[in-house]
Amino acid sequence: MVSRPPEESELVERARRGDEGAYEELVRAHQGIAFRTAFVIAGDASDAEEAAQDGFVKAYRALGRFRRGSPFRPWLLRIVANEARNRRRSAGRRAALSLRAAADESSGGAAPSPEGVLLEGEERERLLAALNDLREEERLVIACRFFLELSEDETAAALDVRLGTVKSRTSRALAHLRESYG
Repeated sequence: MVSRPPEESELVERARRGDEGAYEELVRAHQGIAFRTAFVIAGDASDAEEAAQDGFVKAYRALGRFRRGSPFRPWLLRIVANEARNRRRSAGRRAALSLRAAADESSGGAAPSPEGVLLEGEERERLLAALNDLREEERLVIACRFFLELSEDETAAALDVRLGTVKSRTSRALAHLRESYG
């Protein structure tokens, strides 16, 4: 007989009752997205790692206040995002958000031409410059929606804003990108 993996709500309930193994499973399932969310906000890998770790610790301590039946991921990401914002504020940084565009593999596995690599690099630099010219709240919503692939609801939870705010910021940010990037 093959056992089925426990559902997230089941893991949360077990963790609420003190099952550390269940919480470890939740951490493993969400550590990647938690780190990426923290990185988008903090802009620094070491700060993001610390924010994600602190977020998991705070979430564990706050499990008693977690609303049963609610999705765990948006709740956790809000805690992690708050930790990342606190780190960014306390450090007093105003560094531009660095976003990396994934390099496309050329068809057939052939090595790209030097000209192709140069043009691709120039396009990436233009896109990053256009992204960095956006206001911070627009940059964050674009990063959450398109780089982290969070849903609108998850983005709203992570950035601690309303769903309508996510929609309007996304629309404005895309319009500004169209204008500046062409």
